[in-house]
Amino acid sequence: MLRAMFARLVPGLLLVFLAGCAGIGKPPMLLTEEEVLSRRGAPTQVFDNADGTRTLAYSTQPNGHTAWMYQVDSAGRVLDQFDALEQSNLARVRVGMSVDEVLRMLGTHRSIQRFVLSGEEVYDWNVTNEWPGVRATRFNVHFVDGEVVRTSYSYEYVRDGVLMGMGHGWWAYDPYFWGPRWGWPYPWRPWPHRVRHWPHFW
Repeated sequence: MLRAMFARLVPGLLLVFLAGCAGIGKPPMLLTEEEVLSRRGAPTQVFDNADGTRTLAYSTQPNGHTAWMYQVDSAGRVLDQFDALEQSNLARVRVGMSVDEVLRMLGTHRSIQRFVLSGEEVYDWNVTNEWPGVRATRFNVHFVDGEVVRTSYSYEYVRDGVLMGMGHGWWAYDPYFWGPRWGWPYPWRPWPHRVRHWPHFW
C-alpha cells in the first residue's frame, strides 16, 4: 500500500520541483502597464511602435545580463514580455540593420569600442554566462557606417585569480567559423572550431 502511494506521489513532486526550477530567475507574468510600473519602477527606455503599442524596456546593463521588454497597447494591457538578451532574440540581429534598430531590439548597450583601422564601432551587451570559470560573456554587434556587418561573442575570464583577457568569435551563430581570434591569449587559428567549445585556454 505504502509502496503504491509512494510510486504515485513521486512523479507529481518531481513535476512540481521541475516547474519551480524553470521559473527561477524569471519575473512573474504581468498583465497591465500599471502592474509593470508598480513592480519594476520606471523603465530604462520607452519605445513607440508603428502599430500604436509601446515597449517598456528594463535593461540591467552594464553589470546585469537581462533586458526585459513589455509591449503594452493603448489600453495599458501587456501584450508580450520577454528578455531581449535571450539567445533567440540575439539571433534576430542581421547584417544591414541600423544602430537604432539594434538598440530597440536589445535595449541599452554596455559599452562602445571604436577601431580606426577597420572602421568598426562595436557595441556590446553582457549576456548570460554559460562557461565555468568565465567571469563574463558578451554579445558584440559590429557596425561600419552605422550598419551591422557582423556579430561575435567575447569572453572575460580569470585564471588563478588573474584576469586573462578576451577572445572574439568571427560569426556568432554559425556552428563552425573561419577567421582569427584576437586578444591575448588567443593566437590566430586557421582551422574551424565549434563555438560551443569556447573558451579554450591556449
